[in-house]
Amino acid sequence: MNIKRAKQEIKDAIEAYLLKDEYGDYVIPTVRQRPVLLLGAPGIGKTQIMEQVARECGVGLVAYTITHHTRQSAIGLPFISEMEFGGQKKAVTEYTMSEIVASIYEKMKKTGLKEGILFIDEINCVSETLAPAMLQFLQCKTFGNHPIPEGWIIVAAGNPPEYNKSVREFDVVTLDRVKKIEVEPDYGVWREYAVQSRIHPAVISYLDARPAHFYQMESTVDGRRFATPRGWEDLSRLLEVYEKLGKKADKDVVRQYLQHDKIAGEFANYLELYRKYESDYQIEEILGGTIREATLKKLSHASFDERLSVVNLLLSGCIERLRKVREQERFTEALFAQMKAAGSVLNAENFAADGEGIPKVLENLRDTVEEKRQQKKEAELLTKDEEKRLLRLEETLLSYENTLKAEHPEDGSAAFEILRRLFGEQRARYAGEQESGSAVLEHAFDFLEAAFGDSQEMVIFLTGLNMSEAAVAFLQTTDCERYERYNKRLLFNESDREIRDEIARLK
Repeated sequence: MNIKRAKQEIKDAIEAYLLKDEYGDYVIPTVRQRPVLLLGAPGIGKTQIMEQVARECGVGLVAYTITHHTRQSAIGLPFISEMEFGGQKKAVTEYTMSEIVASIYEKMKKTGLKEGILFIDEINCVSETLAPAMLQFLQCKTFGNHPIPEGWIIVAAGNPPEYNKSVREFDVVTLDRVKKIEVEPDYGVWREYAVQSRIHPAVISYLDARPAHFYQMESTVDGRRFATPRGWEDLSRLLEVYEKLGKKADKDVVRQYLQHDKIAGEFANYLELYRKYESDYQIEEILGGTIREATLKKLSHASFDERLSVVNLLLSGCIERLRKVREQERFTEALFAQMKAAGSVLNAENFAADGEGIPKVLENLRDTVEEKRQQKKEAELLTKDEEKRLLRLEETLLSYENTLKAEHPEDGSAAFEILRRLFGEQRARYAGEQESGSAVLEHAFDFLEAAFGDSQEMVIFLTGLNMSEAAVAFLQTTDCERYERYNKRLLFNESDREIRDEIARLK
């Protein structure tokens, strides 16, 4: 299955394992909570989805790459203790708590999360001395003498033997005690993730034209040659930063991430062309509403790769604008909730207004937001976007607090009127962002219709919009007649194709 389906399977398993009955007991007893075993090629996102799963399920995460551990660090160090048997004292070997088990208790103490995921990577690549302990871990959920705490789900990952010479195959006894999930690379699924995660548009555009280059793993006389999703994503982040620094990534730089000479060379050449297309076609000018006849004429004679690049450049520009609208919307909603909370205090009959008391209302709200942010950050349940939003919220509340101090309102009602005015300014900014987003989208449709009409390029543009959470959210609340018209046609064509494919299979 693909990584998206695998992620959902893990989430479903966690929700099922952590479901409790009316007495507070787990509906599926711990002994029947099979560890999840993810098997798949390296670099396809097995490790990365665990952070997403933990955050989305609201549970803790402790992750270890087991090949970095010795038998002692995994199961603990031996020590001699005394026990009494039949009236006689005997020396018995026991073990200190495993570093891994101790980390779970430390995570619980640090975050307050009593349930979570213990993720062990490269579990089938352990040394010979550690292999028995790993089998015991999967079968009995213990490291040495110490069990994994109740409420903590085991997820392990490994690579198939064709990708790693150190792989050890599990016996049937072990495999019969795990929930085995095999994962395969899937560009279509990764592309959805790439759009949401702001992968560099040049990477997406290149792979749209050459999806076979998304994942390559070849054995040659000179060793392995490969390109993986991990390599593409890391290269994307570098390209993004290089552009901010005014630097260019050439073939040698690309090779450092895509260790496949042919693919690295082709992408490096494409990257140069992509930059050229961005300049030649004046994408920002198009999104601003200017369409030049020379541009349309040039595009009419362009290759498919060039046309695809232009569409993706337009799509990237639109999505980035709509992302800003979406972020402004979320921030405005969060600020509104704070203003509502402030109003309930300031407008209360028993509110005693004084010089310090009125600004203190905002200070208390800001402290609450900061505390929430710190708690979620400690628990590793905070995305970067959410953290930035909360920091911006704290800064805005501080600004409002300072305004109240400067204007000295007479009472709570007057103070709330000031806040209403300030929030009105914020809502006006949001409305401006919405108008700007609508204009950009309309200008993109103007150009696409003039350049391509109702063609496959339009389908590519619509498909890209539908993959973006920000674009979908914007289009659910904002009228765009051409999007609705073309999208209905796209959905009809897809449905028609699925029906025809189903009929063909029946034949």
